[in-house]
Amino acid sequence: MRTLVARLDSDGDVLLSGPAVRAAAAAGEVVFLCGPSGVQAAELLPGVSRIVEWECPWVVNPAPEVRPFDIEAITAVLHGIRADVALILTSFHQSPLPLALVLRLAGVPKIVARSVDYAGSLLDVRLRDDPDVPEAERALEVARAAGFEATDSRLAIIEPPRSELSHPYVVVHPGATAPARTWSPDRWAKAVVALTAAGYRVVVTGGPAEAGLTEHVAGACGTDLGGRTSFRELAGVLAGAGAVVVGNTGPAHLAAAVGTPVVSLFAPVVPAVRWAPHGKHVLLGDQNAPCSGTRARECPVPGHPCLDLVDPSEVVAAVAEVTA
Repeated sequence: MRTLVARLDSDGDVLLSGPAVRAAAAAGEVVFLCGPSGVQAAELLPGVSRIVEWECPWVVNPAPEVRPFDIEAITAVLHGIRADVALILTSFHQSPLPLALVLRLAGVPKIVARSVDYAGSLLDVRLRDDPDVPEAERALEVARAAGFEATDSRLAIIEPPRSELSHPYVVVHPGATAPARTWSPDRWAKAVVALTAAGYRVVVTGGPAEAGLTEHVAGACGTDLGGRTSFRELAGVLAGAGAVVVGNTGPAHLAAAVGTPVVSLFAPVVPAVRWAPHGKHVLLGDQNAPCSGTRARECPVPGHPCLDLVDPSEVVAAVAEVTA
């Protein structure tokens, strides 16, 4: 049995597909189709035998042009995989049908996905409901519908490298691809000061493009690791932490996958019931703010009140709660 699992967006989304991948891998080989921003997470998923990277023009943001040559090329690649079944994993606001068409043209004999739209002959198994459940469970239901034994909804990754940092410490990860989904930089910086004053050693993490942000947030109190770890090395740093303080972004799910409790500065632009960290966590932020459900990337409300009204002392208290 060879299964193609498709999740075409970012690292956090890919990590949340892990339980579905493990269910499929129990029955045979899994080929994972993902976008450029999900490759480093796909490399950490147990059960993945091969990764195919594709910049999908109806998922990637900013979106590339739709070019016939590109569609023909990915169709040929997918045809060569010779998958027995394909699982298309999407969020509630995404349609699986464009990819289902490509997979059908590639000759995949069985395609399973969740779609509120009529799918005609594009899907062999169509889940029509859109339950308000965590994304990992939502993906797992697609695996079940394909006939896989799927019971374990925990997030997991392959063993990360052990962090060389001395213990104990708390990680603060201030960045996010969507600014609306994280605290403002000055609030993060004040939280590092507050955590340090409370007796915590603080390590600030971020990607290469976030080095300026992490330097500002770490200030004179924190240890700045911005741009100095790969995604896999970041997993090791998170695994060694007592807690991780983070917005609604991929490292929140990476922390959950390594079993570290999360304090999440969670903006309600997407529903927490679906996207909150999958393990032990505390949510901070006004979940009934005017931006609720907008899926905004930039905060639509002046002053970013859903998160910026959170006081750094609340972060200190939440860290104490999850590390008790």
